[in-house]
Amino acid sequence: MSNPGAADQTPIRSVRELADLLAQGCKPRDAWRIGTEHEKFGFIRPQDGVGGNAGAPDAARPAYAAPPYAPQGIEALLSGLQKAEPDDWTSVLDNGNIIGLKGQGAAVGAAISLEPAGQFELSGAPLRSLHDTARELNEHYDTVRMLARKLGLGFAPLGFHPTATREAMPWMPKSRYAIMRNYMPKVGSLGLDMMQRTCTVQVNLDFGSEQDMVRKMQVSMALQPVATALFANSPFVEGKPNNFLSNRARIWTDTDNNRSGMPACVFEPGFGFERYVEWLLDVPMYFIMRDGKMLDVAGRSFRAWLNGDRQDGLEGLTPTIGDFEDHITTAFPDVRLKQFLEMRGADAGSPEMTMALPALWTGLLYDSAALESAWELVRARPWEDYVKLRELVPMMGLDTPWGEGTVRDLAAQMLAISMDGLQARDMIDEESQASEWVYLAPLTALAAGAPTQAEHWLDRYYGAWMGDTSRIFLESEI
Repeated sequence: MSNPGAADQTPIRSVRELADLLAQGCKPRDAWRIGTEHEKFGFIRPQDGVGGNAGAPDAARPAYAAPPYAPQGIEALLSGLQKAEPDDWTSVLDNGNIIGLKGQGAAVGAAISLEPAGQFELSGAPLRSLHDTARELNEHYDTVRMLARKLGLGFAPLGFHPTATREAMPWMPKSRYAIMRNYMPKVGSLGLDMMQRTCTVQVNLDFGSEQDMVRKMQVSMALQPVATALFANSPFVEGKPNNFLSNRARIWTDTDNNRSGMPACVFEPGFGFERYVEWLLDVPMYFIMRDGKMLDVAGRSFRAWLNGDRQDGLEGLTPTIGDFEDHITTAFPDVRLKQFLEMRGADAGSPEMTMALPALWTGLLYDSAALESAWELVRARPWEDYVKLRELVPMMGLDTPWGEGTVRDLAAQMLAISMDGLQARDMIDEESQASEWVYLAPLTALAAGAPTQAEHWLDRYYGAWMGDTSRIFLESEI
């Protein structure tokens, strides 16, 4: 959440003005960057550092429970990060509580934020190459690991919390989340699970023009279910398998379908910035900021507000550019358009898989020939087939039927195109002399038949763990 008072207070004059706001994201190719966001679950480490509860930890801090905001929890970790790197981070406050860090100095462009139950997120800086992204990721993990251990904490990047009930998860003191917490049960049965018990990895990518945005959004929206299958990493709910490989993706099917999923307008004739704005105007509102305070207007219509219709909580208030910029962040389609594109279909995963996600989409979307090949692949099937695929892959993963084969075959075609795209970028790391395509290695193995992360954990559950799901925390710990 941005600092209160920083928003653009210019009154909105037209829908076209809002479309032009998105169009300001158009950049020349040499200015295209890669921004990677990744979340992870905190947990209380057992005192002796071994599996199970053999460490007999303090009853107030049971092993593998989610850490509280305070004491000796998420607040202390945020403060520790700022103290450790005071030139790189400045605090973000909400009603006097530190709820994030904004990058400055060497970390300019980056941010650290909290999801509702304390899931810890690095929103990486816009970087030129995947090699830069890998260094950023490793440095972040090293710093968080060092500080977390001092607090008796660990972090596990998984798509859905493998053991905790919803009631056992804490809530962070963010005003936005209090509003969502009240509203979510009114519009879907799984919204609170999305807030408290899911983690994802995303990549943010640029576009050069409206036409380029449309092509990239259509390709990436259609293929998000394939990414869901490749990155599936959430097969457990409250300690037991629940027959889904990506329970995180299942959660999104009944969170709030008015603001999520695969909007049909993306593949309609004439789609562009203005058509996306029209869709956004019909996404129900959550909040607005006035005088440094967040006002709960959940369920109100931005379109009706813009048209001057009376609505409770909005009387006498004029919609501003800043209000719309906040509203953009409350829409959750599988690919979200801001002044860049966010790929939102993957479970959080291992460091290697975290790097594979930006590699996959950078290769597909940042080379013209690769993007055209990806478009030819997508346009061979009707839009409705990809919507249906989104419903099936949370359970069946790469084995989901697709044409005469499976999604694994479609993933292999995607990876071949992405590999070509990364080779064409020809960005060599000065230190290792490696090309960017090396980060696709985990996905190449999956396309060749290797088990997904979810399938690996299920094998461990039925084998070496003997049904003790808590073993996943230390085995997946960063």
